[in-house]
Amino acid sequence: MTQSAPTSPIVAASRFPDGPLPPRAGAGLKTEHIDAILADDYRIGFLEVHAENYMGDGGPPHRGLEAIRAEFPLSVHGVGLSIGSESGINPDHLERLARVVERYEPAMVSEHLAWSSHDAGYFNDLLPVPYNDQTLNRVVAHIGQIQDRLKRPILLENPSTYVAFEQTTMSETDFIREIAQKSGCGLLLDVNNVFVSATNHGWKPLHYLRDFPLELVEEIHLAGHAEDTDDEGDPLLIDAHDRPVSDAVWKLYEIVISQAGALPTLVEWDNDVPEWPVLRREARLADAILARLGPTSLLGSRHAAE
Repeated sequence: MTQSAPTSPIVAASRFPDGPLPPRAGAGLKTEHIDAILADDYRIGFLEVHAENYMGDGGPPHRGLEAIRAEFPLSVHGVGLSIGSESGINPDHLERLARVVERYEPAMVSEHLAWSSHDAGYFNDLLPVPYNDQTLNRVVAHIGQIQDRLKRPILLENPSTYVAFEQTTMSETDFIREIAQKSGCGLLLDVNNVFVSATNHGWKPLHYLRDFPLELVEEIHLAGHAEDTDDEGDPLLIDAHDRPVSDAVWKLYEIVISQAGALPTLVEWDNDVPEWPVLRREARLADAILARLGPTSLLGSRHAAE
């Protein structure tokens, strides 16, 4: 007797709404919020998940995400590909990511300009890279490998940094622009990361944004940061994702939207996660800015015409 093939865990694509992320506010999905999100009269623009939380084959996490994916657009954000690593992309990790992408068909897939692994070891932090030609060529090659396997372009996120390298020979904005142009990837602009890095290194966030290739940005991240001081008593900000978005970051976000137009905007909150109404309030603040400033910008008008 011939046995039938086992049922694939891949969810049928026909169950999911199709299309790009809307130019609205989204939130990072936490399992404890799923019931509240599904029952909420406020329909958030999209949800985003960390790919590594869904690399198993089944169980409650997937049942909850399937329910969300049936109702909302989805973005997948990776934290473990270690794109900047000298060790290369771990093929097993890439395959697990590909399975998540094939299973849920997200509108966007993104990763960090950072490294977090060496040989078989993984670190809990997203570590920075020097900005020079050698690193540039390595990152472009890694992104090409990822995009070939996923059969789609990804978005690359600008980092929050706390140290600078003597080996750096170009600005972060030039480095990121070159990566995008050579690899064909899009960009994810984390506005909180801009503010954190600017404070830590003593440069102006508006100068950074002036040089950043906003025309390549397809998604924005917002988050809260923690305030500290370094050994010399100077301000030190930590990209903590454990509190509301600061007033300074909201002001930078308004400037970005007024110049770039309405873009999908994610509110991240990954530590000391509050109840859903708190995260919803942050998302609604972003939605209000998108509605007020996004449609009137030059870039927004151009995108609408296209």
